[in-house]
Amino acid sequence: MSGHSHARTIAHDKGIADAKRGMAFSKFARMISIAAKNGKDPAMNSQLRMAIDKAREINMPTDNIERAIKRGAGELEGVKLEEFIFEAFGPGNVAVIIEVITDNKNRALNEVKKILGQSGGKLAAAGSVKWLFERKGVITLSLTNNKENFNKDNLELKVIETGAEDIFWHEEFLDVHTKAEKLEEVKKNIEAQNIKLESASLDWVPKETINISEKDKATCQKLFEALDENEDIQEIYSNLGS
Repeated sequence: MSGHSHARTIAHDKGIADAKRGMAFSKFARMISIAAKNGKDPAMNSQLRMAIDKAREINMPTDNIERAIKRGAGELEGVKLEEFIFEAFGPGNVAVIIEVITDNKNRALNEVKKILGQSGGKLAAAGSVKWLFERKGVITLSLTNNKENFNKDNLELKVIETGAEDIFWHEEFLDVHTKAEKLEEVKKNIEAQNIKLESASLDWVPKETINISEKDKATCQKLFEALDENEDIQEIYSNLGS
C-alpha cells in the first residue's frame, strides 16, 4: 500500500455490487454536496470536479449528481452535512485516518468506535496519528486500460515527465504522487499524453509504512471493509505496508 485509499482499493478489488450501489451513490452525493459549498461550477471548483468524476466512474445518474450540487449550494433543502477526521490505531498498532461526512457527528463517532472495538482498534487523540501522514495528490492509472498504447516502462517514463513527485506500482495499478497544489496540473499533463486515468484525489499518504503479522493484516482488512460499509465514512487511509 502506497498511501492509496483503502476504500477505493476495496472497490477496485471487488467492483461495486448492486446491493452496495445505493450506498456508494449516497457517499458520492455527500462528497459532491460538501464540495459544492465552495462553488457549484466544476470548471472553477477542482474539488467538485474530482467528486463528480468519481461519481461518474460508478455510473451515478446525472440527476443524482445535479441534486447533490444544488443541495450543497443551498438551492435545495436537506440535512446539514459536515466533514470530520477521526484518528485511530488498528490491529498491530497500524495508524488509521478515517474521513467522515455526516449530519450527526455523535452518531458517526459512536459507530466508528464500535467498528474499531470489534477489531481490537481504538480511537486516538487528535494529532497523534495525522503527523504520520502527508497530504498529497494521488492519481491512479491502470496498465490494463492503457496497454494499447503503453507498456509498463514507457508508461512510467511518460508519467514522470508530467511532473509527478513519485510513482508506485500495486499489481496492475500505478499510483502517481504529486504535491497537493500540483494535482490538477499533473492530472492535465497526464491526460494530454492520452493516458487514461482511474481516479485523482487528495489523499493522506503515510510518510513510512509498517509491516505486521499476517493475522493482524487479515484483521485490518476486515476492519477496513467494515468501515467502508458505513454510510458516513468516505475514505480510510493507513500506514499498513503491502
